[in-house]
Amino acid sequence: MRKQLFIFNPWHDMALANYTPYYKIPSEILRMTDDLAFLPAWYAPDDALIKIPDVESAECFCSQISELRKDFHEKFTADIISCEISPWGWNPALVYMLTNEGVGADFLPDIKQLDKIRHLSGRQRCVDVLKHFSSVEGVCGETFCCYDMGEIKSHLHSYGRIILKAPWSGSGRGLYRVSSENWNLNVEGWASRILRTQGCVMVEPLYNKVCDFAMEFNSSSDGKVVFAGYSLFETDDFGNYKQNILMSDSRIESRLLEHGIRLEKLCEVKCRLLEIFNHMVGGCYTGYLGVDMMLCNENNRILLHPCVEINMRMNMGVVSRKVFDTYVSPVSSGLFVIEHYNSDNEAIAFHKRMSDNAPLITDGGNSIRSGYLTLTPVQSTTRYQAYIIVSV
Repeated sequence: MRKQLFIFNPWHDMALANYTPYYKIPSEILRMTDDLAFLPAWYAPDDALIKIPDVESAECFCSQISELRKDFHEKFTADIISCEISPWGWNPALVYMLTNEGVGADFLPDIKQLDKIRHLSGRQRCVDVLKHFSSVEGVCGETFCCYDMGEIKSHLHSYGRIILKAPWSGSGRGLYRVSSENWNLNVEGWASRILRTQGCVMVEPLYNKVCDFAMEFNSSSDGKVVFAGYSLFETDDFGNYKQNILMSDSRIESRLLEHGIRLEKLCEVKCRLLEIFNHMVGGCYTGYLGVDMMLCNENNRILLHPCVEINMRMNMGVVSRKVFDTYVSPVSSGLFVIEHYNSDNEAIAFHKRMSDNAPLITDGGNSIRSGYLTLTPVQSTTRYQAYIIVSV
């Protein structure tokens, strides 16, 4: 069996929107890529390799997680190895980069496969999925593909407040919340550019959101899609990802039920999505995919929006699910956080403070009961860090 090489490329969504082999990754995103390159160590199989920027950061990282008694030394490589490659997501720019580094075509998707991945990754697929829920009681959610400015303005007039989305964009990006009162030339210029470059603009009414969550799925190489767990996460006012709540699937279900949704409705939505994705995705995409959802309060009634976004790639919800299930005691809960720092030594200061104030307590092995653990190396120049904080 071929060994696997895991690569963290968080610029995947932006490269898929650009959709050329020559996409230039912004310098700040390259920095994020290097700082968080170690994340796959927490979800990859034990015998897999992880592509990292340099061996020095690996030594630093292994010393910083030594309390967990987890030795990752042999997993890390700064080289591209000829083996089965598992990236965050496949796109033409990554294929081009790997080809230039000597990876053979047998290890890479061809243009037909890339076209299919892009098709499945477009926000237009939310329209396809939501059609299957139009007659389901207790759910909400509409989205429209608009092909000219007149269609966009017609929906704005109908709903008063809408959100505009580019069909392909980075997570939390390519979004515009607008109302009849604040529509202006900047918004119209952005929408015109997306219409010109991507062919349409997605339009959705704004809902009274109660909480964000996701259902995660895994599409295997034999064409079968299975449920992989829940993800409970938080976003900022602009829709950007902030953090995941670390807890068991059963406790996430209980948290959702506390808001007033019924367990039967969650199960019905899950089963219907499995049917949809086994038909839509099975056999033409291998890997994880996540479906972002919302509980909404519409006229004092809690409704479930079953398909806000489809992430046809690895995602932080799956990472946090894997981290909890593998490394955290089932009686504990906590936060999975991606943090950004603005200056040198800021991350080091935070790491030292948290290590002192929230020391790691385990059940004698890899099961964390409480405390702080960095999931990526923390150095003087670190700008991005992934970490968890756990409590009983």
